[in-house]
Amino acid sequence: MAKEVVKGSIVSSTVHTGSRLMSNVLNIRFWFWLRSGSRYLVYKYRKEIISSTTRAVDAGKDFVLQQKENLEDIVAESKE
Repeated sequence: MAKEVVKGSIVSSTVHTGSRLMSNVLNIRFWFWLRSGSRYLVYKYRKEIISSTTRAVDAGKDFVLQQKENLEDIVAESKE
């Protein structure tokens, strides 16, 4: 009776370990394909990404300059 219990627990742990191993392998494959796909898309649309980033940086610089001018106007008004 004890042998059957030991065999059963060994088989159960083996099946559980095998299923965890397969889920990890599938998880690794998923992340590999996801990373490969994202690299492809970044490479394909790199010019658009660079131009939109440049536009966003320019807009940020313009915003800062405008706020600086507004602040200078407020300081000049307060001195009067």
